[in-house]
Amino acid sequence: MKRVFIVHGWGGYPDEGWFPWLKKEMEARGFEVHVPSMPNPLTPTMEEWIPYLARAVGEPDLQTYFVGHSIGCPTIIHYLATLPRGARVGGVVFVAPWFMLKNLESEDEEKIAAPWLTTPVDFDKVKAATSRFKAIFSDDDPFVSYDDNAPIFQEKLGAEIVLERGKQHLNGEANVTELPSARDALLEMAGG
Repeated sequence: MKRVFIVHGWGGYPDEGWFPWLKKEMEARGFEVHVPSMPNPLTPTMEEWIPYLARAVGEPDLQTYFVGHSIGCPTIIHYLATLPRGARVGGVVFVAPWFMLKNLESEDEEKIAAPWLTTPVDFDKVKAATSRFKAIFSDDDPFVSYDDNAPIFQEKLGAEIVLERGKQHLNGEANVTELPSARDALLEMAGG
């Protein structure tokens, strides 16, 4: 069975924004969909989030797909880098993904973000896990600059880029309750 894991962002939760809509859309098409409630979402750490995702997924395979929002994207990237040689997944859809952030509001936020921003990524290992990446950005995201981040996703992962208009950080706070581009990307990767 085709499985989808939707990884929410920093301060996010499983019923936020477009996650319930996407879950319903994919389940209607026969997918098993998981939206894990990531630990301590207000203070996300790599040490907690990456192993938590690994436990939620169990044994990944080509029928396993991922959708990440914001900090959920580096979580998935670093998770894929931990997979053993030969392990492959079906594909990844990144929503508001970043390697660089702007407009962090406090020293505490900068401290939380620092490891996520500075820990090196083994892009070869990530690409060995799948060759299917799509990255969805909004042209007015207050935290994730399209110009700073999209080229990295294209160059380092070969991601196909989608640019949404006027959807800010593509989350519940921005009133984004449906995201057809994410659904369509998953369906394309999964062959319908």
